[in-house]
Amino acid sequence: MKVTIIGAGAIGGLAGAYMTRAGHDVLLVDRWAEHVDAMNRDGIFIDGIRGEMRVPVRAAHIDALADVVNGPLEAVLIATKSQHTEAALRQVVPLLGADSFVVSFQNGFNEPRIAEVLDETGVGSAGRVMGSIPNYGGALVDPGHLEFVHEGPIQLGEMSGAPTPRLTELAAMLGELTEVQVSSNIWGQIWAKEVYSAQVVFSALADARIHETLGNERYARVAGAVVREALEIADANGIAVEAFDFFDPANYRVKTADDTARLIANINHAIWLLKKDQKPGGHVFRKQGSGIWWDIVYRNRPSEVRSSNGKLVDYGNAVGADTRLNERLCGMIYEIEQGERQLGLHNFVELEEYVTSIGKALP
Repeated sequence: MKVTIIGAGAIGGLAGAYMTRAGHDVLLVDRWAEHVDAMNRDGIFIDGIRGEMRVPVRAAHIDALADVVNGPLEAVLIATKSQHTEAALRQVVPLLGADSFVVSFQNGFNEPRIAEVLDETGVGSAGRVMGSIPNYGGALVDPGHLEFVHEGPIQLGEMSGAPTPRLTELAAMLGELTEVQVSSNIWGQIWAKEVYSAQVVFSALADARIHETLGNERYARVAGAVVREALEIADANGIAVEAFDFFDPANYRVKTADDTARLIANINHAIWLLKKDQKPGGHVFRKQGSGIWWDIVYRNRPSEVRSSNGKLVDYGNAVGADTRLNERLCGMIYEIEQGERQLGLHNFVELEEYVTSIGKALP
């Protein structure tokens, strides 16, 4: 199977490097010219939790992709930020053949829109789309330089839930990087990641380490209230939300003080899982927060909140669910990105007061 990865940032670049190193046919594509040039010249340099390595790779500029490939693309992994999904997809549609399929290898609710674009352009629809959740973490530090930040599995599945030969083959290839868990309910797992990520968005309200945000019980209670509402939005949409390594939805269905205590313990365990591979005295990590924090603080660019958690709010509003906490949280992030609000712990206090004012504080 030939794999083309559109978006050679941390998630796509790490997958591409490890699959290439194992001998698979992989082409990395990106719109950042300096990054593509560095990969072709020097390969991908990776540091972080697994030590240092350099992998020679094939890379191409997105605008020159048609000049590089021979014949139609086969497996296309869209690994861009979710807000760039449609633009990236439209650039590769002319290169799709009868057996081509597209994988959303990113955060966000991208699969339905991918299917719509494929249908609109006359090359097929949902049957060409595969969903995934990459739960490992990394950062694109500089051109040709990736940082592997934390371990985690990949959930991968056909949108139909059926097992297929292409799913089995791609799962084996991605297994060169990390554990791949083949799913019969990938849409439920995608929802789970977006519900869970409400607390990740919450943590990006301040330029602070995770032990000062989600690791602070006072603020963790606020984050728990936001996630509980996000889970209720999923329920209102009839979604069977799946558990995964960092997240068990049952812990967020809080009704009693004992439930809250269990939730706080679960959040602390998730923090431990994210940090357990970062050894004291070892590699000094540049990425100290979430991808949303990385975009806002390190890259000085808009995050993907509008196209991920913002869509969660849209899904809730479409069925009349209560979305007030998630809408307020997203709005605060937008204000930070627009320079209308300062990062800081005061944002947690403000949201805490709002949670209490609308009667959604955890017991």
